[in-house]
Amino acid sequence: MSSRGLRSRQSSGVSRIRDDQITDLVSKLQLLIPQIRRGRSHKVSASKVLQETCNYIRSLHREVEDLSHRLSELLASTDIDNDQAAIIRSLL
Repeated sequence: MSSRGLRSRQSSGVSRIRDDQITDLVSKLQLLIPQIRRGRSHKVSASKVLQETCNYIRSLHREVEDLSHRLSELLASTDIDNDQAAIIRSLL
């Protein structure tokens, strides 16, 4: 980014995240992602951490969809008069 763009961004009151804050956040993400956490013996780039984070979030989303679908099927096969099943169905 040009120094002119940087000055205009700073003068407009837009807060910037410092490099050390980004490094800290990427390190925290790295600890949360199982694929990266397993291979912690080597340094992983911030780009790789972010990419793996996106992949992990997508896989969690697919898992939630699958579990929700399976739960819906299970509830459909249960007694309709069951109050607890009705509450769960309303949440889905």
